[in-house]
Amino acid sequence: MIWRNEIHFQVLICIFAKLLDLEVIQDMYCVQLQIDGHFPPPPKAIEYRKIKPHEELEPFIHFYWELKGNELERQWERVFPDGCAGILMNLGNTCLTDNGSVSMEFGKTYIVGAMTSFKDSLIDSDTHLLGVCLKPATFANFYSYASQNELANETVEFEKSKSFNISKMLDSPFNYLDNFFYDRIKGKNNQLQSVINDIHSINGQLSIYELSKRNCTTVRQLERIFKKLIGISPKEYSNIIRFQYALSLIRNSNKNQSFSEIAFECGYYDHSHLTNEIKRNTGLSPLQL
Repeated sequence: MIWRNEIHFQVLICIFAKLLDLEVIQDMYCVQLQIDGHFPPPPKAIEYRKIKPHEELEPFIHFYWELKGNELERQWERVFPDGCAGILMNLGNTCLTDNGSVSMEFGKTYIVGAMTSFKDSLIDSDTHLLGVCLKPATFANFYSYASQNELANETVEFEKSKSFNISKMLDSPFNYLDNFFYDRIKGKNNQLQSVINDIHSINGQLSIYELSKRNCTTVRQLERIFKKLIGISPKEYSNIIRFQYALSLIRNSNKNQSFSEIAFECGYYDHSHLTNEIKRNTGLSPLQL
């Protein structure tokens, strides 16, 4: 947010304005200088937190999460693809998601399929979402459901018999979710775990042929299982993991690596190839990250 990133600069502006006996009033993210010299508190940011599941559920669940809106404004929040499916319940007012094409209603549970591009959701003061981020290919450990490729890039209302209990979600959500998923475990094996481990071990830079060879299967069979259990192809999943690795390097490079060096390390042809992948996955240019 601008307020966090530019606070020192804005304070200097305000001090200078005070010396000139001026009043500085900028947009809602900026620090305002009152005539009496007091600085108002910054606007309340969107509240977002992650909670670890019970250790018995860690092989299947990345984390639980909760999001509450900003009391001062409505804003679009963007989520980037990570290859994971999720389940959430809306505990607030109707919330627009999937770039405005889906309305999530109060008290209803939704499945969010694995994404191959970014999604925007409109967050306002009465938004309250609570959900779970599943690990890849673990949806089938809890539910007997249609092939995951039917859910890819979609947000779909879950049938009531499989939905979360709203009273328990409002009362003690994370204990409830631990019990809910623990009671639903159908099996503890992940059919794709060794393949997923191979993909992550070299940050998505292994060919699909080499992946299938390492795991004693065929490319066609691997494609079929990925689409059934994750919802996307092994190539799409590998590309997401490679993109996520590149994103982490860009955000943490501290200018020690050039953009071309990051592109080369992540297996892209050149910086233009990486730029195109960033735009496809995020809708942003590298400078906007």
